[in-house]
Amino acid sequence: MPRSNRPRRAVSGRTVSGSTGAGKAARPGAKHGPQPELDLERARSGFARRESAPDGEWMVRAITASRAGKSYICPGCNTPVPPGVAHLVVWSQDHIFGEAAGLAERRHWHSNCWTSRSYRYR
Repeated sequence: MPRSNRPRRAVSGRTVSGSTGAGKAARPGAKHGPQPELDLERARSGFARRESAPDGEWMVRAITASRAGKSYICPGCNTPVPPGVAHLVVWSQDHIFGEAAGLAERRHWHSNCWTSRSYRYR
């Protein structure tokens, strides 16, 4: 028989587990009042991913068009990334001075510039 997701009915004022529920604190999962809506676009783009390339280990985070609020200069093509344009934020994972220094030197790239960059060796 298929399982029902509906809660069982209370019998004579008691729940199925046998307690009345009076005077107890609310369950942690119980909904109280309006819940804020989940911003799916922010949830999808909020995580950085690791990329390995011949020029090192990189952390890459996608910025959606609605979250792009400032203008930046793309290091790949030296043109502006205007507000309202989806792009990538990239920083070095294996920076010589540590992860904090790599994060401080993060750059905003056009998505196409990042994927088509050349790996220049010094």
